Amino acid sequence: MNKQKRAPWQDSLHASLPLCLSYIPVGLACGVLLQQVGFDPLLAGLLSILVFSGGAQFLVASMLTTQAPFSTTLLMVFFLELRYILLGSSLSGFMKKEKRFFLAVFSQSLNDENYAVNYLKYSTDPTWDKRKALYVNWFSMGAWAISNMVGNIFGSVIRVDTDLVHFALTAMFIFMFIMQMKNALLIFTGIFSGILSVIFMVLFQNTFGLIVATLIASSAGFVLERAFKKEKEKKSSKETQPLNEPLFHFPEQEVQHHE
Repeated sequence: MNKQKRAPWQDSLHASLPLCLSYIPVGLACGVLLQQVGFDPLLAGLLSILVFSGGAQFLVASMLTTQAPFSTTLLMVFFLELRYILLGSSLSGFMKKEKRFFLAVFSQSLNDENYAVNYLKYSTDPTWDKRKALYVNWFSMGAWAISNMVGNIFGSVIRVDTDLVHFALTAMFIFMFIMQMKNALLIFTGIFSGILSVIFMVLFQNTFGLIVATLIASSAGFVLERAFKKEKEKKSSKETQPLNEPLFHFPEQEVQHHE
């Protein structure tokens, strides 16, 4: 009864509160690092809303410390955020009837963590709807943006070595890579990408080598995945073929039979 009497935003707040609390320490650290590379509280908050990705914001801070070109930073963020295509597609089954404007607003505030919350609620709670899902996105984004802004303010009085930016970014991406180690193909793609990154960074002597390595490794992984999938489908089709049907049909025999 108490659950039914709650307003939609209250249900969303209850579902997203652990997520919002977990954002505070990471958001404070991100805000401090952004302050070290020249962001003020307003810009840190704006970046948190427009990008809304801890990985992308740490990446921006890291690229700025190395004085990377803006185009390189933009492309690296683009490739990093491509995973949201997969996240959005898995939620699309719950939002087939929604208008494009709502989907655009919802997608802008989507990230890894609130995706997990909404997917779980959609799968287990029959009363979960688009309004509650959007509130979860907004609550999490608000907690992240505020944490970044507060961290940015304290960053002016707390001195942090900019080398910590590289350490934090490296540690975070190692964790993300470990979380993706679900099969041999993903492990191969990750290791192959790392090797290519070192090679092309040495060849190009700038961060453009990372983009080239990402494109080549991603393309190789995609091609191998499609090849393995086709081979698997071919094997499964052979296994499911009826035993009473011949594997090959001879038109000549069929003609003679009809005659």
